Amino acid sequence: MHYIITALGCKVNQYEAQAVETLLKEQGLTPASEGNRVDLVIVNTCAVTAEGGRKSRQTIRKLKDAHPEALTAVCGCWSQLSPEDAASIGADVIHGSGAKEAFVEDILKALSERQQITEVDDPFQRRIFEDLPSGALGGRTRAFLKIQDGCVNFCTYCIIPYTRGRLRSLPIEAIRRHCEKLAAEGYRELVLTGIEIASYGVDLEDKPNLADAVCAAAEAAPGLRIRLGSLEPTVVTEEFCHRIARTGQVCDHFHLSLQSGCDRTLHRMNRKYDTAEFTKVTELLREYFPGCALTADLITGFPGETEEDQQTTLEFLRKIRFSQVHVFPYSRRPGTKADAMPEQLTHKVKNDRAHAAQKVADETRQAYLRSQIGRTLPVLFETEQAGRWQGHTPNYCTVLAEGDFLHGIVRNVEITGVEGQNLVGNLV
Repeated sequence: MHYIITALGCKVNQYEAQAVETLLKEQGLTPASEGNRVDLVIVNTCAVTAEGGRKSRQTIRKLKDAHPEALTAVCGCWSQLSPEDAASIGADVIHGSGAKEAFVEDILKALSERQQITEVDDPFQRRIFEDLPSGALGGRTRAFLKIQDGCVNFCTYCIIPYTRGRLRSLPIEAIRRHCEKLAAEGYRELVLTGIEIASYGVDLEDKPNLADAVCAAAEAAPGLRIRLGSLEPTVVTEEFCHRIARTGQVCDHFHLSLQSGCDRTLHRMNRKYDTAEFTKVTELLREYFPGCALTADLITGFPGETEEDQQTTLEFLRKIRFSQVHVFPYSRRPGTKADAMPEQLTHKVKNDRAHAAQKVADETRQAYLRSQIGRTLPVLFETEQAGRWQGHTPNYCTVLAEGDFLHGIVRNVEITGVEGQNLVGNLV
């Protein structure tokens, strides 16, 4: 039997999709190639924004239309929140954001018995971290390892605590085991990911922290470069920076969950820092990782945000000089505190502010890309397009270079210019 699997949203979803793929392959299923009959379509859905939910529905419908005879199975945060909606658009197997082994078991059952199955649990009742296979979706060179799940920050705009439940962590010994396996399989880069990895270990008996997890991964896989998933700024301390820098394996790219550059808005979002503390975090990272890339998420048009608040945020973006910012207009999510707040802004205001923020972010990104010209950087090459190979540097810049077969290979590249959002260069 042949399947198609698609993951929407975050790196955790990518990790969980590859875990499902590994479990399916163990049962004899194979990914569909062009011309194959497709027997199974799987969509790992996203609900972080209203747009994420819309794309989840759209993707399910599109794949069902393309493969009307295939069994359709959905899981993830959107189906956790909206299993009835998933059923109404024809999903045959519906799970939520947990229990991926049970999800695969129900897929196999539905394939043999052609029955509809819905199994969505209460995420707040989850207590155990599900230790799934680590690796990458077919053909990828960068492996993912989820070390943490759940979130209890309850930011006022965010639905994810209600879809993922309590904090749960992968024990240190299991991290070592996975990293040794991934290194032996030939991966060159490992992404440590989770829903809120800054809280790693708080649920474990010996209370390890994120720095402990990073150091354990580095010791177990000395040949891999290690990339960290999204970080809450509160985890970045002098000790944290000192310990992870000492490994010599951590990529000099840090994605920080900013959300706003205005203290008044941060307070109403229930974030756990202000802009002064965030600035200190960026200074620490640049001290221990000189020239590092700092990227961030930003929400514009939060309820009650004024034009003055918006301008404060834009000035903060210019001050920090991010290498990239993912800008999102505020998305109302029923069930969150922000959804009930007064002074909701119009779609036009939210989108106009997003465009203004993106313009500033594009300016700082281009400045960072230009700063790389003349440097020689190690690039992990991944795909070929239009006669050139594309890959990523440790600071997560995309590089284009000509060469022979380079898939999965790390080569030094002298950066000679900027082409759109990419760096270009020559193999050394």
